[in-house]
Amino acid sequence: MRLNNAMNFLFDVDGTLTPPRGKMDKEFRLFFGEWVLHQQYIKNKVFLVTGSDREKTLEQIGISLYRLMDGVYQSCGNEFYIRNRLIKYSNWRMSPDLHLDILDVLQKSEWYGRADNNIEERTGMINITTVGRSASKVLRKEYYKWDTKSCERERIAEKLSHKYPDLEFSIGGEISIDIYPEGNDKSQVLSDMDGECTFFGDRCEVGGNDYTIAIMSNNSYNVKDWKDTQKIIMRKR
Repeated sequence: MRLNNAMNFLFDVDGTLTPPRGKMDKEFRLFFGEWVLHQQYIKNKVFLVTGSDREKTLEQIGISLYRLMDGVYQSCGNEFYIRNRLIKYSNWRMSPDLHLDILDVLQKSEWYGRADNNIEERTGMINITTVGRSASKVLRKEYYKWDTKSCERERIAEKLSHKYPDLEFSIGGEISIDIYPEGNDKSQVLSDMDGECTFFGDRCEVGGNDYTIAIMSNNSYNVKDWKDTQKIIMRKR
């Protein structure tokens, strides 16, 4: 049993513990819950750090696993829950000018298929997407393939960042861009941690919404999907 040098394990959700905007695999959910209990038994801690809001995360992992965590950071760390109880949150909101500029770049997109919910305000951040958050899984996959070639999200992030240098624009998941005040990304949660941190995420590349927390953690894993995550943590029992 480890008595000293406790470790903090931090996990992204979409693409790391679940398919993008999908529910957690049932067998992996059971395995992960048992793994979390084991880590807590040896005095380690396990946190979730996701760009999504609480409602989406609950849909994906369920209330029992949510409450099992030592803490859940929603909206890129701008909202923090312990045992499903809100502990702290950011009150930042986007300006009218930024809202108009976002509408403009989305309207000028060359992407052909549109769904609803293109601008989603979350606690302390905004999530924007050309294709729309209500898009079907098929449409999401089509947009992701198209964006990989066209680099639309990179171009939108670069354009807006020039006009708003005090904000960060990070590519998240398959279809969206996260926007928040500089420094209010996922890495902000590290200041709450006591001890070393190991982070798991699927967008740890430069420009991804896991990049800053990955490079600032003591250890990090840029995973392909939840199956990749499972393979890695099986070695950390």
